Amino acid sequence: MNLTDLAFAPALEQARLIRQREISPLELVELYLQRIEQLNGQLGSYVTVAAEQAIAEANAKTEAIARSTADLPPFFGVPISIKDLNAVAGLTCAYGVKILKKRIAAEDDGVVTRIRQAGFIILGKTATSEVGTLPYTEPDGFPPARNPWNLDYTPGGSSGGAAAALAAGLCAIAQGSDGGGSIRGPASCCGLVGIKPSRGRVTHAPHGDRLSGIATSGPIGRTVADAAALLDAMSGYVSGDPYWLPDPVPSFLAATQTAPGQLRIAFATAIEPIGAADASCEQAVLETVNLLQSLGHIVEPGCPDVSDLVEPFSIVWQSVLSEAGIPFIFLGKMNRWLLNRSRFDSSGKYLRAVGKMQTIARRIVTFFDTVDVLVLPTYLHSTIRVGEWARLRPSQTLEKIIRWVAPCPPFNATGQPVMTIPAGFDQNGLPIGIQLIGRPAAETTLIALAAQIEAAKPWSQYRPPFAAETEQPSKSIAFEGSA
Repeated sequence: MNLTDLAFAPALEQARLIRQREISPLELVELYLQRIEQLNGQLGSYVTVAAEQAIAEANAKTEAIARSTADLPPFFGVPISIKDLNAVAGLTCAYGVKILKKRIAAEDDGVVTRIRQAGFIILGKTATSEVGTLPYTEPDGFPPARNPWNLDYTPGGSSGGAAAALAAGLCAIAQGSDGGGSIRGPASCCGLVGIKPSRGRVTHAPHGDRLSGIATSGPIGRTVADAAALLDAMSGYVSGDPYWLPDPVPSFLAATQTAPGQLRIAFATAIEPIGAADASCEQAVLETVNLLQSLGHIVEPGCPDVSDLVEPFSIVWQSVLSEAGIPFIFLGKMNRWLLNRSRFDSSGKYLRAVGKMQTIARRIVTFFDTVDVLVLPTYLHSTIRVGEWARLRPSQTLEKIIRWVAPCPPFNATGQPVMTIPAGFDQNGLPIGIQLIGRPAAETTLIALAAQIEAAKPWSQYRPPFAAETEQPSKSIAFEGSA
């Protein structure tokens, strides 16, 4: 295995190699730090690189594994990135806000503690859109994050840096968060697996849930098994959490080895009344439908009614800007406009929006009484160019955002689990993903189904030419098994 192959190896494979003493944590960390030094200047995926801390921890773990491999946590010595919306003690935590660039976190967020307990080594903090509000990662005062499949395009947002780093081989696996598609969109744009877990699956400790349950941390991986195993590591109740779910037995990773059985699956290529997916995203759904039928599932058209969700969801979503308390002058153009809008939202209006959103969510979840899984495009069109909407008025940008990300927010409102998996490439050679939406708390069903799709139509062998030494497929290629 050459160094490039090692950098792109699944995190679970890296963990196995470490246990068998075929590689050391120090060798892996040094490999990724070298790649970050070479590529991050063009990619903008990391905003903070914790080189000294990572090397010190890798040295300690390398010495520990030389003594014994007994009772090691599952990802002992594997390098990971953390999104810059989550605090890592001793590292900067700027939330994509330029005035906070030198702010040092005093303690780990609860999800980071879980990640450390699983044995990971943290390489650094990945770029996010400002305060995590936008589906592209171009915060003022920071270099824009770029898509390693084509540097002219965005990797999405707000977990854009996480997805770009993973797709480019600058970490083994990545932590992200999703309040309206912020894991799923970047995973789709970069050809990766992303999981938005069920509400209550991953803790918000030590802080509270700031957005009435629409946001959660989750994993981004190259394979279904990697994402499932990281979700195992991230999951679990912390004292005082406002809501929680029991961990599955035996595990999310075990679900990748479990046949899903025959499922009743609905699909759609449009979100009414917002509109239909473009040709590439529609084709990705239809090809997935054909594959699911060939695998023996019952597949038929259908989609829940989400037509009246935009207004209440927008009120809740933009409220994070008021809650953050960042002065107006220190925000970018789009967030200044959103903050100004949120100032007209009284506490009563906010609570009415939450109530309406929850009522609509009940209606959406009822659709799943007779359906196991819903297949949708992740976004309604392919990724956009870096800066493509920069000169638009904020109101125009918001319209563009809603039209792009429409398939994602409904399931933040419901708190249902959702996976994005790769489903091919568009005409420009940029990845496209589809969503698998499950019943409440039914991640294991989604993971089993995604693993079945992955086995029939593998994707992890594809690497961005920008970041890989080996010859790559042409721009027009589709994943093996697609039409």
